[in-house]
Amino acid sequence: MRIVVGVTGGIAAYKAVSVIRSLVLLGHHVDVIATEHALKFVGAPTLEAISRNPLHTDLYEGVAQVRHVALGQQADVIAVVPATANSIARFAAGMADDLLGNTVLASRSPLVVAPAMHTEMWQHPATQANIRRLEERGTVIVGPESGALTGGDSGPGRLAETETIVASILTAARAAKRRAIEDEQARDLSGRRVLITAGGTREPIDPVRFLGNRSSGRQGVALAARALARGAEVTLIAANLEVPVPEGVSVVRVSTAQQMATAAAELAPRHEIIVMAAAVADFRPERVESGKIKKEATGDALTLTFTKNPDILRQLVAARVPGQTLVGFAAETEADDAERLEIARRKRERKGCDLLVLNQVGWHEGFQSEYNRVQIIDDSGSVLADHEGDKMSAADVILDAVVQRSLAG
Repeated sequence: MRIVVGVTGGIAAYKAVSVIRSLVLLGHHVDVIATEHALKFVGAPTLEAISRNPLHTDLYEGVAQVRHVALGQQADVIAVVPATANSIARFAAGMADDLLGNTVLASRSPLVVAPAMHTEMWQHPATQANIRRLEERGTVIVGPESGALTGGDSGPGRLAETETIVASILTAARAAKRRAIEDEQARDLSGRRVLITAGGTREPIDPVRFLGNRSSGRQGVALAARALARGAEVTLIAANLEVPVPEGVSVVRVSTAQQMATAAAELAPRHEIIVMAAAVADFRPERVESGKIKKEATGDALTLTFTKNPDILRQLVAARVPGQTLVGFAAETEADDAERLEIARRKRERKGCDLLVLNQVGWHEGFQSEYNRVQIIDDSGSVLADHEGDKMSAADVILDAVVQRSLAG
């Protein structure tokens, strides 16, 4: 592991030597950056001998190698031991007029700060505000401890013990590596093009009225957000959404089922994964009136004749290109789990999609809710997942199944 240890100008600087030594003995590569004032407390030969590497002090050294940036970029973790009140203030302000400040700013690695100073300086509102600012940015603060200080004083401000500092440095570095690995794994849709439908279609009856449903589009938008976060290039066919679309998602706005069918047919061949999360009206009025229907003209009853809308998912399955994964949705109200699952299995078989997401809906379930229960059925009729939770977590469960299917296929 590559570790940068910054040493600043406090009396506790001599204790940094034992921290550096411990890290080296554990097999880590340690680069030491000492400030001008630190060298008034600890000599350069000591720091070089203990670290087994040349000491870095000057912002303008190694200019050809851009060392003031390279040290921070290459580090797995940066630790400042000890961190004086002055250095803490400089880090909080983002100052970079010395090598240590430059290194901290030029790194995305975790920063571990071990403060050491007199109690009054530690407790001063300015120092506490700076510490809070660093913590808000994710800086790990180790100590200080309470105990004997220079000059016979005693109180909080004493540098934490070597073992504590070393453990904190290694823990921060390992946690960052784990997060990096998890982030890389999480981008399992990188380079994939995903087409998602969301919302509820509206079939006009006249210029004022329409036949619609209660879908808000939350689940489809959640799918778009999570697919984007997992590295996909996402296109969303959006029908009358009640929620905002994440930045970075390409949006095609539609209103009716026929408009959605046209958009889907045009876009589908360019996408490897298609998720049909929209609530699409099965029927539309056979006749759309050009003016508002007046109740005075209809009497006590109004009769409307409906005709079937296109089955968008079946059309996409019939026209699928090699390697595509198609996911359908079934929103069902049956209370009995077994009956609801059987309806979904028959629907998946009828549609011919690879996966079908069954979600239970009702007056207070599914639609216009932050939560959803989803059961994912594959082409053998098996239930791959049964998840209940918020729609973002449901989106990840659905995408997990899609990735698994894509890898298997």
